[in-house]
Amino acid sequence: MRVQLLAFGILKDEVGGGSVELPARATVGDLLEMLGQRLRPGVVQLLPGIAVSVNAEYARFDRILCEGDEVGLLPPVSGGGGEVAAVTYLTREAIPAEALVAAAKQGSDGALVVFDGIVRDNTRGRRALYLDYEAYEAMAEKQMAELAAQAIERFQVRGLTLVHRLGRLEIGETSVLIVVASAHRGAAFEACRWAIDTLKRTVPIWKKETFVDGAVWADGEPFPAELAAGSLTTGTLAEREP
Repeated sequence: MRVQLLAFGILKDEVGGGSVELPARATVGDLLEMLGQRLRPGVVQLLPGIAVSVNAEYARFDRILCEGDEVGLLPPVSGGGGEVAAVTYLTREAIPAEALVAAAKQGSDGALVVFDGIVRDNTRGRRALYLDYEAYEAMAEKQMAELAAQAIERFQVRGLTLVHRLGRLEIGETSVLIVVASAHRGAAFEACRWAIDTLKRTVPIWKKETFVDGAVWADGEPFPAELAAGSLTTGTLAEREP
């Protein structure tokens, strides 16, 4: 079978585009392994940490490809000069936490701090069955990228990975993963805490909790005052004429 390749950033220079012949039922991982055999060693090292899309949807390495699929190869987004990088995306697939943590490490790092947010089986004394996440996706992706860039600049860390899951999640699954790489542990801890707290207050993602006795949309944290709609107009709603 043949699939179409779309490569971006440094991978565009190395891989180019066009179509690639693969065996039937080959996976995204099989494709990357084949590409790795013809790339320079320095570029091959990027492959475990890239994101991959299939037909404009993020895909895991075990995704089985089909004839005519369009496969995008998405290297980490630059967050500054040198080796500084941010990787952010939304996905409806299980988050490959171990692979993302491994890909985030570099020889210059003295610390790697990980926040792995998981679905628990209870909330305020009610037994939970599962969660559903939805997002204003275009805006959420933009806000996540900006958040990561701000964290890198604010705390002077080398890299930050931020992945959030959407759709139906079962108990024990990862809903959000943040990985911060830094030369020093203090900056890594601070950046990770700031990133998850800021994400919860500013990124348009909502959670619906289903319990044994009903379902509710979870109460969100208030938007920061500078983002609330009332602060973006002249005067508050209460002050306007009827």
